[in-house]
Amino acid sequence: MLSVLIVSWNTEELLRACLKSLDDFPPSCEHEVIVVDNASSDGSAAMVRAEFPAVNLIEPGANTGYAAGNNLAFGAASGDLLLTLNPDTEFTDGSLDAALAALDRHPDWGALGIKQILPDGSVQRSVRGFPTQLGILGALTGLDKLFTGSSLGSYTLHRFDYAVEGSAPQPMGTFLLFRRSALQAVGDVKAPFDESFPIFFNEVDLLWRLSKAGHGCGYCPDATVQHHHGASTKKRRKAMIWESHRSLVRCLYKHTDGVSRLTLPLAAILSYAAAFVRAKGYHAGFRP
Repeated sequence: MLSVLIVSWNTEELLRACLKSLDDFPPSCEHEVIVVDNASSDGSAAMVRAEFPAVNLIEPGANTGYAAGNNLAFGAASGDLLLTLNPDTEFTDGSLDAALAALDRHPDWGALGIKQILPDGSVQRSVRGFPTQLGILGALTGLDKLFTGSSLGSYTLHRFDYAVEGSAPQPMGTFLLFRRSALQAVGDVKAPFDESFPIFFNEVDLLWRLSKAGHGCGYCPDATVQHHHGASTKKRRKAMIWESHRSLVRCLYKHTDGVSRLTLPLAAILSYAAAFVRAKGYHAGFRP
């Protein structure tokens, strides 16, 4: 059984299109759809109740954030396969079945990402490596484009081939198909996301933990999803920039070992300085 898990905040029209596309192009296996509405003010929850009565709608009564919202969905899910899906996505063909088939071909993969298509028809660069201090330095300075095969290019992965099926360290959380058995190997399958990463890097942390446990992630180019990209986070751009940089620092501290930890304070300072420049000032970030 497949459980499709969607966390939404003020994306009524996009969520409607997403759910309709799931109705139009459902997987051939038994499936359920769970929507967690994070206290939207645009009528999203009422729309789901009225137009998609088969959907299991969860309303926590507050904006819990992405990680906690997904954990609520995981807690209600019954599937042995679990898909976290952003509400700003649409299917246009039988790509869900193609994704399921790809995961079935690779029993060693604990999760799967697919090709994401932007509104202009281009392929989104949606796969990255796990963040390291050198990889982040390369991304911040542009050196990743000059030294694509080095540690400086290890985060942005400019050499990743989006036409080839294979391993992918960490695809964007827009579409991530997980095996329940893999999630069980790294913690509580009913709450797999670390909620100290409320909006960003929660999927990076989870995929990193899966990889360390021997359940790497794969990528399937034969399955596609249209992605309207950042529909919720664009509404609070300054807060989201700061939250992204803070979560990056948390992720580095959580997963960096050995002598590399000695330079983490400098990495944190550089990350926060970049947030200040990008956001044109300071912001406290996400607050539930």
